[in-house]
Amino acid sequence: MDAELAELLDSIGPRLRALRRDRGLTLETLAEATGISVSTLSRLESGRRRPTLDLLIPLARAHRVALDQLVAAPATGDPRVHLTPRSRERGNVLVPLTQYPGRVQVFKQVLAYREPKLVTHSGYEWLYVLAGELRLVIGASDTVLRPGEVAEFDTSTPHWFGPAHAEAVEILHLFGPHGDQAVNRTIRSGGGPGTGDGRDACVCRCADAGSA
Repeated sequence: MDAELAELLDSIGPRLRALRRDRGLTLETLAEATGISVSTLSRLESGRRRPTLDLLIPLARAHRVALDQLVAAPATGDPRVHLTPRSRERGNVLVPLTQYPGRVQVFKQVLAYREPKLVTHSGYEWLYVLAGELRLVIGASDTVLRPGEVAEFDTSTPHWFGPAHAEAVEILHLFGPHGDQAVNRTIRSGGGPGTGDGRDACVCRCADAGSA
């Protein structure tokens, strides 16, 4: 084994440990999600066991990352854009998908459970649920969105969103200035308390949008 390959393999264990801790997961929780024993996961992270594909593939799925993010494969000749996740509070991960200041910003987010706290700010947001269930509070309106559902709302209305349960939720999050509002062919949710006359918030399922 050459020195470069040995160095790459040695770096996988610390990367796995850092990723697990950033997600706020214990070895026991990760073992349940992957079917890999706690002792094997511990040896992988400490470098006492060499990583193999049959171990790395379920770990990549559990963490919802590309396999090459676990092994830090060289990007030479690879036409894909390699995005760098940003860890935020414990268990939360933010992946910027665009870099256009002053325009609509797009993020992929993994959100860990936290207590609701309504905020207001200037702008407009769209949320699309990829996995898990998202709780969205807009004023006095409280809604749970499931995979494939999308919401849009004016952020000057008091709002909060996060996992509906203890499990993390994965979303696409678009944020833009006022005026950059999507046009949806769907039935808007009723104008409940805190949503004015119904123009401030819209919840729909993307698969139904074309037939609404």
